[in-house]
Formats: sequence, C-alpha cells, structure tokens
Amino acid sequence: MAGRFTPRPTRPTVADGRPVDLRLTLGPLRRGPGDPAFRITDDGSFWRASRTPHGPGTLRVRAAADGVEADAWGPGADWLRDRLPDLLGAADDPASFVPRHRLVLAVHRRRPGLRLTRTGLVLESLIPSVLEQKVTTAEAYGSWRALLRRYGEPAPGPAPEGMCVMPDARTWARVPSWEWHRANVDGKRAATIVRAARVAPRLEEAALMDPPAARRRLELVPGIGPWTSAETVQRSHGAPDEVTTGDLHLPGIVGWALAGDRTADDAAMLELLAPYAGQRHRAARLLLLSGRVPPRRAPRRAPGDITRL
Repeated sequence: MAGRFTPRPTRPTVADGRPVDLRLTLGPLRRGPGDPAFRITDDGSFWRASRTPHGPGTLRVRAAADGVEADAWGPGADWLRDRLPDLLGAADDPASFVPRHRLVLAVHRRRPGLRLTRTGLVLESLIPSVLEQKVTTAEAYGSWRALLRRYGEPAPGPAPEGMCVMPDARTWARVPSWEWHRANVDGKRAATIVRAARVAPRLEEAALMDPPAARRRLELVPGIGPWTSAETVQRSHGAPDEVTTGDLHLPGIVGWALAGDRTADDAAMLELLAPYAGQRHRAARLLLLSGRVPPRRAPRRAPGDITRL
C-alpha cells in the first residue's frame, strides 16, 4: 500500500496539505464512461490500468479519513506508487493562480480541490487524443474501447471485471488496417498512431522535458499538431499553461463565458486568456466547470460510422 498523505479529517489532501478532489483531478484521464483503463466503483475507489516503463500496473485510489490511500498491483506497481503524488497534483501549484474575472473567481472558490494531474506517461495520453481528432467524443471513446478490448491485456490484481491495460507500442504498430476500420478509425488517424508507436521511446522521453519542448517533440510526428500535443501534455505533464487551440468548441465557450461572444476563435480566446499567462489551461478548466456555455443553435452532430463501408 502506498503511504498516506498529510492527515486532515474532512477531505482528501496531498502532501502540501491542500485538498484534492479525486473526481476533478483524475477525471481528464477517463476516456468515456466505458473506458476499460479507468473505473470508478460504488465504494468511491478510482481504478487506473496503466502501462508503465516497468510493465502493466493497476492503481486504486480512494479518499480516507486522514487523506488519500492507494494500492497497486502488477510489474508496474512500484512505479505507480512512486508517482502517486504527481498523479494527485502534488506538483501542481493552484495557490499561484490569480482569478481575473468574477466567474473564474467563483468557480475557483467553489472547486478548491481541482489539481492538475501529471501521469508521466506520454503514449497513454497521446493515442486516445489522436483518436479524438476531428470526430465526436462518442466515436473516439467507442474506438478506444474497441481497441483496448481487442489488443489490451487484463489489468493486474483485483481490478473490476473488464479492465485492461492498453497495448504496448509494438502491438499498436502492428494493428492491421482492417482492425482499425473495424474500430471506426480512419486511415489518417490510424497512420498517425502507428508512426507514434514506432518512435515511442523518443516520445516517452518528452515526459522529462518542459511542456513546450515536449510539445515540439510530439509535433515532429506527422499527424500530431497543436491540438493533440496540448491535450497530451495537459495530462502527461500537468501543464497549467498549455491551453488547447484548434478545438471546435473551446473558443466559443471561453468567449461566451468571459465576453458574451459565442463566435470567438482561437485568437480571441487567447486574448481573453492572456491575463492568465502561465495558467491558461487552468483558467479554461475552471470555465468549463462553470457550466456557462453558449446555447446550442444546431442539432448535435451525429457520430460517424465507417465500419459499414
């Protein structure tokens, strides 16, 4: 069992004694409600199945009366235990964040347990981010589930039924074209994942770089652009300033929340977030948590399905 953190009777904390909301902090690692690598059970435990540098591992984290407690199993158990503080945001510094808008201030006060997780694993966040390129989240989540169930391996230890660890890089690189098609992944995204898998060791080195350098390393792979690199380092590095550009919805949400402008583009969004330089991703997370989104003007886009072609 991993060591407990600073005792505090009312809510889970990390090593600095500040509160951590497990759902908010670990939530970005969950790729849809049926993610085979992430599960929240009825007893409030958060389960993650990861492929670490030492092999597969399963981690269970839950709130305890005196902080947070965790267990880990598998060849990667020690690696996961050693990095548990970073996973729970111990390296994050929300105290340095200064809200500049009333809405941001209100959410910041209402969500004191929001910490930015840092997994230290690049491919684990990169591959599902590639799957999310230019498709609906429902499509991407379905592809992730299908690929992990087909090529993953059972999560070590007493993990909930159906949990599995994502394939290793060699397996990703060898997925045949018809299996990508069967998982509803077009050739462009499949080719990007295969290219990334073939240089996986070089990409995993990016976990030790600062976020801008890590993004530059990732973007050397054809098919990985600013949107994908930002979505990756937000999770692998806990990067507070790496705001996502090129997103279909985020500029409009930020523009609406801060300026009543639902037509905001990336440039307008970055201008609105400029007062949060160094913390722009955190500011965007808080705005997403505010629930203040522009009213929908068109029906939700229907998920595509290439498997019938």
